[in-house]
Amino acid sequence: MLNPTRLHPWLLALTLFMHSLISPAMAQEKSQAAGHGRHQRPQLATGTAIAPDGRLWVVGLNAEAQLFVQSTPLGGTLQWSPARILDTGKDPIAADGESRPKIAFGPNGWAVISYTMPLAKRFTGFIRMLRSNDGGATFSAPFTVHQDRQEITHRFDAIAFDGDGVLHTLWIDKRDQPPKGSAQAYAGAAIYRNASKDGGQTFGPDTKVADHSCECCRIGLARSPQGTMQATWRHVFEGNTRDHAFATVGEPANRITRSTYDGWQINACPHHGPGLATDATAAFNGYHTVWFGIRKVNGQDLAAVRYARLNPRGEPQPKSEQVLPDPRAEHADVMAHGANVAVVWRSSDGAVTTLKAWLSQDGGQSFKLKTLSQTTGHNDHPRLAQSGSKMVVVWRTTQETQVHDIAF
Repeated sequence: MLNPTRLHPWLLALTLFMHSLISPAMAQEKSQAAGHGRHQRPQLATGTAIAPDGRLWVVGLNAEAQLFVQSTPLGGTLQWSPARILDTGKDPIAADGESRPKIAFGPNGWAVISYTMPLAKRFTGFIRMLRSNDGGATFSAPFTVHQDRQEITHRFDAIAFDGDGVLHTLWIDKRDQPPKGSAQAYAGAAIYRNASKDGGQTFGPDTKVADHSCECCRIGLARSPQGTMQATWRHVFEGNTRDHAFATVGEPANRITRSTYDGWQINACPHHGPGLATDATAAFNGYHTVWFGIRKVNGQDLAAVRYARLNPRGEPQPKSEQVLPDPRAEHADVMAHGANVAVVWRSSDGAVTTLKAWLSQDGGQSFKLKTLSQTTGHNDHPRLAQSGSKMVVVWRTTQETQVHDIAF
C-alpha cells in the first residue's frame, strides 16, 4: 500500500481516487467528449523549440482553445511576434499536463507541430500534425500521422528530428489490447512510432517499439552522439512495477533496457513521465535522465524526483543517482551540453509555485540550486529548449510566458 503521508499532493489525490483514474488530461478529454467548450482551468501546456536561426518558438492554445505560435529572438529583451492562429479545422486539442502541442525544426526549412486530438470515446485520440517547408512562415492543414484509424488510444505524442534529418513521431497506442471479455491479459499500452524522410510529407508504417508501456506519461527523446534517436518512457514491468524503459528508436520491438529501479508497484498511471538528455562528453558518453517515482526506504514509501546518468545502453550508471533537493519537485526536465547539465522543475506549496533550476558544470556529479521565478495561480510545467550550448527554460503562467536563460 502507498503511504499517503509521504506522497506529493497531486499523488495523494491520485491515490484517494485510484478507482476513478481521472487525471487533469483525462478530465479535459471527458469534457471535450461531452461537448463542453469551456474548461475549469486554462489550458497552458505549451511546446517550445529553438529554430535554426536562433529564434525561440512556442506553440499552445489561447483562451479560445485556438492553436497559436509565437517566436522571439534570444539574447536580450524578449520581442514576441504577434500570436499567429493556425487553422486546425474543428480539431479539439489536448493541452494540459503531460499532453501538450509540440514543435520541432529540421533541415531544409522543415518545421512540424504535433498534438493529440481527443475523440468522442474517453481516453482515445489521434496524433495530428501540421508541417512547414519555409521554417514556420506557413503551415499545412492538420493531418493524422499514424495509419491506424481505430477509435482507441493514440496519445501523448513525442517528435524529434534525428542527425540525418529524419522526423520520428512516437506515441502511446492501445491497438494491441485483447478484445473486451477476453481472458487474455495485457498490461498497460504500447509505444508505437513512424518516420518521415521528407519533413512530414510522407510517413513509413506504424511500427511497435515496445509492449506494456504506462498509459498516460510523456515520452522522453534524445539524439545520441551518433545522431540516432533514443527514447525513454514509464513502463509496466513484471508485477505491475512502473519503472522506466530505454530503447534505441528503430531497433526491433521490445529490445528495451530498464533504466530505473524504484520498484514502484501501482495499478494506475501517475501522469509523470521522464526526461532524457545526451551526454556526449568523452568522459562519459551516455545520457542524463530525470524521473518521478516512489520507492521503499527504511520500510516507508518515499516519493521523489530523481536524477541519474545512464550508460550508452540506457542502464543506470552506478552511484550517479541523486534526489532533487526539493520534496515538492514535480515534472522535471533535463538538457545538457558538454559537461553542463540543467535540470528544471516546478514546486508548489499550495499557494505559490516556484520555478527552480539545478545546474552542474561537471557532467552531473555535483549541482547548484537556483530559484528562477515564482507565481500564483495556474501555470504550466517548465520546458527546456536548447540550441548548442544555449539553453533556456520556458514557463507559461496565466499572466505571461516567461523565458529564463540557463546561466552556468
